[in-house]
Amino acid sequence: MCSYSYGRRVSTPYRRSWWRRALNGVVRPLAKLGLTGPRTHLLTVPGRTSGKLWSTPVSIVRLGETRYLVAPYGDRNWVLNARAAGWVELERGRDRGRFEIEELAPAGAVPVLREYYRLGRVTRPFFDVTLDAPDAAWLEAAPRHPVFALRPSAT
Repeated sequence: MCSYSYGRRVSTPYRRSWWRRALNGVVRPLAKLGLTGPRTHLLTVPGRTSGKLWSTPVSIVRLGETRYLVAPYGDRNWVLNARAAGWVELERGRDRGRFEIEELAPAGAVPVLREYYRLGRVTRPFFDVTLDAPDAAWLEAAPRHPVFALRPSAT
């Protein structure tokens, strides 16, 4: 349960529970087939030590012409793997592409995080801020939710 105070709240810690694994198990093939919402994609990235390809469903945020990848639960394995690789693959239905990633500084991440929060009700409990929080509160929360700009890869 979250407690609110002037646009701030105490976030729920992320735990990879059995029901979340089950939900991802259902969403993963649906995203691959393009049968989920337009923002949901299947992200694939190589493991940092094994090189094995790992996939997880993610939501993409579009601001203007740029697409962004947000890590609402913080530095999970896919985030660490993506940082190490410098690229990710996104798949949704017949659309598949490889993207170079550029991690945004906290100040640049704030508008993307606000939009992600506005669009995604499921992950709101994992943020320490609310939509009406001042920019300073969002700036403080930004390092806990990495944001990556996606650039189409030449390869």
